[in-house]
Amino acid sequence: MPSLTETLSSVIVDRYTANAARVHELATPLFSDTQFWQKPCPYGNSFGHLVLHLTGNLNYYIGAQLAKTGYVRNRPKEFNDPNPPSKEEALMRFDEAVTMVIKTVRSQSSEDWAKAYSGTGTQATNRLDMILQCAAHMQHHIGQMIFIVYEWERQAASK
Repeated sequence: MPSLTETLSSVIVDRYTANAARVHELATPLFSDTQFWQKPCPYGNSFGHLVLHLTGNLNYYIGAQLAKTGYVRNRPKEFNDPNPPSKEEALMRFDEAVTMVIKTVRSQSSEDWAKAYSGTGTQATNRLDMILQCAAHMQHHIGQMIFIVYEWERQAASK
């Protein structure tokens, strides 16, 4: 019978893996870098900037704080980068961040989950809380990505 730590790690890894797959699935119909980086509406964010934001979020809250990667976050640039990378490069960096998260999750011992946590911009008090908050944060932005893709499809159909 698997331990609680093994079960917890497995469930969390599955969630991050599914979230990353969903981001890629949603990015697929955005054929051009233009669609990836432009907002289909005058409000909100572009799909690409949400990918940069999720990448920065994971690299800071889990990478810098738990995995001690040395990552330094520039949150405003996640939404306003005037020279963003290509769609391919942005998704590759996102995948690298998710891989780092999965490795970090798998390395947690039963004692590690409850260890104190602190990071700018969060009220999480332990590692488990922060890892779950980041997964929920991804889900939130996946919802926005779904809307962006639907809006691009709606605009294409109306032409």
